[in-house]
Amino acid sequence: MPSTVTTSAPAVPIPLRDVATACGPRADLSSADAGTTLVTDVTHDSRQVTAGMLFACRPGQRSDGHDHAPAAVGAGAAALLVERFLDLPVPQVRVPSVAQVMGPAAAAVHNDPSSELLLLGVTGTNGKTTTAYLLESVLAAAGHVTGLVGTIETRVAGTPIPGVRTTPEATDLQRLLRRMRDAGVTGAAMEVSSHGLSLGRVRATRFRAAVFTNLSLEHLDFHADMEDYFAAKRSLFDAAYTPVGIVNTDDPYGERLASEAAVEVVRVSARGVPAHARATAVEADAEGSVFTARLRTGSVRVRVELPGMFNVANALLAVAAADAVGIQPDAAAAGIAACRGVPGRMERVDAGQPFTVLVDYAHTPEALANVLRSVREVSSGRIVVVIGCGGDRDPGKRPLMGRVAAELSDAAVLTSDNPRSEDPQAILDAMIAGAAEVPGARWRAELDRRAAIGLALDTAQPGDVVVVAGKGHEATQELRDRVVPFDDRAIVRELLGAAA
Repeated sequence: MPSTVTTSAPAVPIPLRDVATACGPRADLSSADAGTTLVTDVTHDSRQVTAGMLFACRPGQRSDGHDHAPAAVGAGAAALLVERFLDLPVPQVRVPSVAQVMGPAAAAVHNDPSSELLLLGVTGTNGKTTTAYLLESVLAAAGHVTGLVGTIETRVAGTPIPGVRTTPEATDLQRLLRRMRDAGVTGAAMEVSSHGLSLGRVRATRFRAAVFTNLSLEHLDFHADMEDYFAAKRSLFDAAYTPVGIVNTDDPYGERLASEAAVEVVRVSARGVPAHARATAVEADAEGSVFTARLRTGSVRVRVELPGMFNVANALLAVAAADAVGIQPDAAAAGIAACRGVPGRMERVDAGQPFTVLVDYAHTPEALANVLRSVREVSSGRIVVVIGCGGDRDPGKRPLMGRVAAELSDAAVLTSDNPRSEDPQAILDAMIAGAAEVPGARWRAELDRRAAIGLALDTAQPGDVVVVAGKGHEATQELRDRVVPFDDRAIVRELLGAAA
């Protein structure tokens, strides 16, 4: 891969007719001469409008963008993207669904920036963030100037930008990708959420390869059922988005995806079963794992500095994706080894205490089970877990989370997470119902999360492992009427310091 890059020229204004063409055959211009109007950018947020922009009047859950069009025009919008023509003195493009064409419109304005990047997408219930971080590190080891788009943060050529959502809105995403190219970025890793796929946020984004990690119970507050959730994930593995899918076929949904995907599939197995890429000779310790990645182009020994068999799977997916896009296995292995951790993912908090404390984002039954089983494999001490469940999210997983915590730990403290608009005690009661189904389990409930963490730390003995799960990297707690500072890692350090 090249070690030097050339920076592309900034996007230049384009005629509205070109935007209409990008929006598809059902797009109509408001007048014969409207197509000559030049636009410089696209936004769906009237507060962001500046002179020369195209304002996308997207209907939303809380408000309709058409109602904000007068304000956008007043702020200098040169044109509107609408679902019905409005009585306003600017040219307009009418389409059946603004949400579904914002991506193509923005990609046209920004000169299709994803086509100029080695862009790797990652989707799945668990492991997206870790795999994206590993991929960014692999790209850097291969000589790329890198970018990252994900849950924790966005990075452009090494400069972090706080993340707002896992997959940005379509207009923001295309602007971000153009910003990456203008900053000299040549390779990037991006998390792709099921929400982003369902809502059309990644339309007109071209990935050189797309990775599927796994699928388990999650987001059923948004998706009708697991079939709908799977269909959203599957939609990424289409020629409109990528020529090749890197699929974890150890996962049942991954095996199904491999047989249904409309593109070439690289089957990946961390369990060593027959696949295009598989892990063998796995050696695990408390700090991480070493394994042999057997690829279509050869084999390479890989060290991943992240504990747990699930991180062997994440690392193998990253190596297989690198192999699929022409990155040498040795460079991929060097990139995996260079990734020393992901914020809030099996993150150690060390204040000199005689036991281990790990903070992890695990907030699904499968993710929590993976973390606790992985800790069990490398620890001879007891496992103490703190876990809650978020409000305004799928309520069906709450009893399962309580049951997993009770079954797979030696002591569990059930508590609150981000209750949002719901009654935190009602959420906790649902978790208690699941924990109560486990005969002989040792658990207790403490609604106050800070106090719950304190109970777990007080319970720990030398050699034990305390897992504080659910929030990971998050620095706030979302309550009914406010958002308050709350970082599990900071709370642990504070409580350990007070105890010392």
